[in-house]
Amino acid sequence: MATLLLRIAAPLQAWGSNSKFNIRSTEREPTKSGVVGMLAAALGIQRSDDPKKLEPLNALRFGVRVEREGKLLRDFHMAHETTGKKASHVTERFYLSDAVFVAALETDDKEFLEQLEYALNHPVYPLFLGRRSCPPTLPVVLGIRDEELLNVLKNEPPVSENCKPTRIVYDSDEGGIPVRDKPVSFSQLHREYGFRMKKEEMFKGSEHDPMAEL
Repeated sequence: MATLLLRIAAPLQAWGSNSKFNIRSTEREPTKSGVVGMLAAALGIQRSDDPKKLEPLNALRFGVRVEREGKLLRDFHMAHETTGKKASHVTERFYLSDAVFVAALETDDKEFLEQLEYALNHPVYPLFLGRRSCPPTLPVVLGIRDEELLNVLKNEPPVSENCKPTRIVYDSDEGGIPVRDKPVSFSQLHREYGFRMKKEEMFKGSEHDPMAEL
């Protein structure tokens, strides 16, 4: 078993999973659909390509360690319709500001992880963290570890001196909560998402209040 580690950090990032209408929300940590989208961009997979190209990426076990929670930022954006009757309306877009995460992707196919590692270092399309306005800071790739995902996320040193892990969120086949966060198709004409099971663990001694941002 091997695990590819990614550093997910930027001044702003946004990980929507249930945005509707004029309110574009963000989750508190990177979503699997968002990270799979970043991998697809690195590999050169287009939105119009056969959705089956996403299957090897969806098969990866996914997990995130929260290094720095960041702060919730709300931005008001004026959108203008260019088709039919002209109209303008205000949208609310939420971002995570100054957050840092370590994302992990696990499989028993180490060669596939090496292909992903190369692609992320030499991406076909630009990488972004949830939205095109959120490019990542470097480095993105931390390397491949010859261990299973949870061991790596629990034992990997913090990515910087001012970070302290607070919690881990990961794919689980045993219990957890269902989230609609498995990309079936990124097509602009028919986006489709399936469900995955997610679990969360707190680090001992963490002072983070999960309700603070609500």
